[in-house]
Amino acid sequence: MWATDASYFRVIGWGYHYMVTVMDEFSRFILAHKLQRDMTFDSFIKVVQDAVDKTGMIEVPVAGRTRLLKDNGSGYVSQAFGDYLRPVGHQTHPGHAIPRLDQRQAGALSPDHQAGRQPVLYEVPPDLETAIATFVSFYNYRRYHKALGNVTLSDAPKGSRQEILQRRKEVQAQTIEKRRRYNSALSELTGPPSNT
Repeated sequence: MWATDASYFRVIGWGYHYMVTVMDEFSRFILAHKLQRDMTFDSFIKVVQDAVDKTGMIEVPVAGRTRLLKDNGSGYVSQAFGDYLRPVGHQTHPGHAIPRLDQRQAGALSPDHQAGRQPVLYEVPPDLETAIATFVSFYNYRRYHKALGNVTLSDAPKGSRQEILQRRKEVQAQTIEKRRRYNSALSELTGPPSNT
């Protein structure tokens, strides 16, 4: 199942812009995202189509295609969005799609937001687009996810999780051994404390 949702951000002098995302619900990997000026069906279609193109979902037999979890926003429940999904072969299921991602976005893209201060306001849309691209790259490729055993989203589907965790154990054991040898050598150099 995929999930799609939109988060809004204010750009000074430009009004609100919306980050539309499509996320794989199983892996939590962000498949597609785009900063849009509105939340119309056309804006949503562009992002869903991007996810379809990137994953090759259109080549999967219709019966095996993913379902799309969405909220009940007017763009998502419009007839035009439904008409788009029919030939693509997606079924839709209403529900709030990705609330946890929204919280992470607010914190990552507006660092002052979580501290209870006024959120960061972007001055031009390209600044916000850069911040969003940085966030998505971090979220998909560098952030360790506790639910996955502290590996990245990009590492989990590759089957390299066990190798990564094993390598970390080896590095940890080597580090502990080096620290033990260092402390032992330091203790020999300084000798026991004198009782004067």
